Amino acid sequence: MPLPLKDSDSRTQIWKDQDRKHYLHPFTNYKALSDRGSKIITRGDGVYIWDSDGTRILDGMSGLWCVNVGYGRQELVQAAATQLEELPYYNSFFGTATPPSVELAELIAEVAPEGFNRAFFTGSGSESIDTALRIIRRYWQVEGETSKRFVIGRNRAYHGSSIAGVGLGGMAKMHQQGAMNMPDFERIGEPDWYRRGQGMSPHEFGLLAAQELETKIVELGRENVAAFVAEPIQGAGGVIIPPDSYWPEVNRICKQYDVLLVADEVITGFGRTGRWFASEYFGIQPDLITVAKGLSSGYLPIGAVLVSDRVTNALTSADDDFTHGFTYSGHPACCAVAAENIRILQREHIVERVQEEIGPYFAERWLELADHELVGEARCAGLVAGMELVSDKATGAAFEPGQNVGAACRDFCVDGGVMLRAVGDIVVAAPPLVIGESEVDQLVDCLRKSLDLTKQSLCKRTNK
Repeated sequence: MPLPLKDSDSRTQIWKDQDRKHYLHPFTNYKALSDRGSKIITRGDGVYIWDSDGTRILDGMSGLWCVNVGYGRQELVQAAATQLEELPYYNSFFGTATPPSVELAELIAEVAPEGFNRAFFTGSGSESIDTALRIIRRYWQVEGETSKRFVIGRNRAYHGSSIAGVGLGGMAKMHQQGAMNMPDFERIGEPDWYRRGQGMSPHEFGLLAAQELETKIVELGRENVAAFVAEPIQGAGGVIIPPDSYWPEVNRICKQYDVLLVADEVITGFGRTGRWFASEYFGIQPDLITVAKGLSSGYLPIGAVLVSDRVTNALTSADDDFTHGFTYSGHPACCAVAAENIRILQREHIVERVQEEIGPYFAERWLELADHELVGEARCAGLVAGMELVSDKATGAAFEPGQNVGAACRDFCVDGGVMLRAVGDIVVAAPPLVIGESEVDQLVDCLRKSLDLTKQSLCKRTNK
């Protein structure tokens, strides 16, 4: 029950107190958050959000990489309201379906890469990864190759917070806190040319990084390897954009060794790179694609696994149940919102605009920041970008652990009215796809000022 307001209390303070007492946040240092208190976000419109003190902030992260069509879309609100009035819920078990789930599956097939005509609905990106893993196992079982059990991921990969997703992923800190590392998961290095490929051209390094997959398959035995799961761009790992030579070589290896290729497009799907899917942007030839976030622009929780015809044909040939699913698979209200979200992307030509107009402008402005003394590398693809902050620009030397330079820069940005994210000492951005040029200017100008303030702060710490 909400606490009554007292004349001397602000709503902000009451919400902060309630938050401290009752709400355990995800991915949070609880002691630090309790000391400073949460920022309470109360509304959004377009590319902006407002906190409870009335401060307007440009949301340079689209919430959590997801609010692709921006805030305040009444079409999505109405789609949810209409469906909730008509049929708020029914399941997809027992041979039943609802009009929104059927219509959404068809819409996804319209925009998906060629050869993808089926979707399995989930409630999140984490559930999509778990579902992909179940589909992989089932596929090879139906094909009679039950020895194919190993699934290969990459270091610094993020595949959600479920036990399976954490085990497959390559986030060391998550593993250190006791997340299970399942015995059939293996990992290879990430295609990070800036940190791993010095002394090589990007082309040379891309081939070498991809060939780590071939080495791992040979080590495990091709008859034992079921799949390779990878993000086209490693988002939470710091927006790692692989060299152009990487994905073609991965395609070759997966085909040669008959290993399923899973593109985790939870972040990159539905227009983020200026293509409907980053698989098209990079020329990836996947067998499964996991999605969530941009599927509904975050308005309601929903995810999916897009299943290629090759895998679908195996699943549907088996005269037996696929014993997997969720209570909210194909939730009608979530599907109705996601379907309308895709229609917005289509009729407003938002994906094409990212490719042809705002994406190139964003890249031009973002890459200008590469000249700053703290920036080792600036990189972007469409409307997702990363920036390495370094202690020595010439050598690319990283800052010492504990200096929290990325977090300091991020905080200066937020104080300046732009919400960005820090992944260690990498500053990342993924603004809504509807952002305009003036708002890109605001984002980049604020980040440059924040880099200057970060540099000044470092000089004060070291008395230089």
